Amino acid sequence: MTALQTIAVAFAMFSALPMPQFDWNEKNMRYALCAFPLVGVVCGALWCVCGVLPLPAAARAAGFCLVPVWVTGGIHLDGYADTCDALSSYGDTAKKLEILKDPHCGAFAVIRLCSYFAAYFALCACVAFTPRVGVLWTLALVGERALSGLAVAAFPLAKNTGLAHTFATAADRVRVRQVLAALCAMLAVGLTALGGWALVLAAGCVFARYYVVAKKQFGGVTGDLAGWFLQKCEIWMLAALAACQWLGVL
Repeated sequence: MTALQTIAVAFAMFSALPMPQFDWNEKNMRYALCAFPLVGVVCGALWCVCGVLPLPAAARAAGFCLVPVWVTGGIHLDGYADTCDALSSYGDTAKKLEILKDPHCGAFAVIRLCSYFAAYFALCACVAFTPRVGVLWTLALVGERALSGLAVAAFPLAKNTGLAHTFATAADRVRVRQVLAALCAMLAVGLTALGGWALVLAAGCVFARYYVVAKKQFGGVTGDLAGWFLQKCEIWMLAALAACQWLGVL
């Protein structure tokens, strides 16, 4: 029962899918970050369904683009937008953290979101769906969430409030790091074995930059930064996937 509640906590927080209502407590939140990658399984499954449906090319690309938004409810995009506003301010750490708390959407957030979706849609239009590509992309969606959860459990926190702090402090951070690090390693091996080494490389580079930006610009990670990382990781892995197909690697 605790395991099912742990999965439900992860889906209730990181997806828009309906979940049973119950009190969150120390037991069912301890390993919620380990269940976070399961949201990627759902995104990947729906992405594959979209790929096999007899849809026009533009409609299929739109489906590929919107499936993650529908499943997550845009929670990671919200963090991406807030972080883009904060980074574009070029203020000090305190100023950037203050902008992250501001519920208003600034001009830079709108510009970056429009640019993001234009690029994401174009990349989706470049991807030719095959069963192999469907498996690769599902593993990639799971992997980016494993990396995001790993960062929350392993990186320094920017503040003692907020989503990242809530999940980090409730977690068994040592065990969560071990589980998610092992999962990341297995997914990297699986992706590479299927020819998706470029996706692994893209994710690794974005993850390294995430650590540098979080520590240097904000003093640590926050929930918004976690969303920013996930969206950046996703679009760069998608670019790697499209490039591999274009070059004939996949």
